[in-house]
Amino acid sequence: MPHKLQKELKIKTSFNRDNRRDTGPRINNRIFAKSVQVISSTGQNLGIMPTSQALQMAADEGLDLVEISVNGNTTITKIMDFGKFKYEQKKRASEARKNQKTIEMKEVWVKPFIEENDLNIKMKKVFEFLGEGNKVKIAVMTRGSKKVLARGKDAVPELFARILEIVGDKGTLESKSKPDERTKSIIIAPAK
Repeated sequence: MPHKLQKELKIKTSFNRDNRRDTGPRINNRIFAKSVQVISSTGQNLGIMPTSQALQMAADEGLDLVEISVNGNTTITKIMDFGKFKYEQKKRASEARKNQKTIEMKEVWVKPFIEENDLNIKMKKVFEFLGEGNKVKIAVMTRGSKKVLARGKDAVPELFARILEIVGDKGTLESKSKPDERTKSIIIAPAK
């Protein structure tokens, strides 16, 4: 005789298996409504009719009756080839994933008292990232003694103003770091 716990596990396993099978829209005999609104395979609205009649129409055409949506008391169904429908959905989802461009966040670090030539070199990299369609986070390193940090805090807003002036219309300021954050930064998005 199996252990009591094993019986419970078997019940849970079969329950989970049944749940996996019910994903997606209901088709054919899984539609429980007594009457449904039917759309033909050509897209014509055939009106409300008993589910059994709609199933028979779908069977006559050699297609499936698929539940599209449930609006209150009315269940909307469509006569279609369900296998072909699922294939086209997967194909569209795959195309959407292919065409979806991921925007990366690139980071450029600068010092508060950066020289003009060094800033120009950093800005070339920023323009390269913006040209690729990526966002750029420009962060300022404030390290050193309290005296240097105090001077650096005053220089950071001026530096960001210079950077934004150089960027001009090639990018837009998306956000700034909060005043209480230790590392000061700005995020620049590519111009649309």
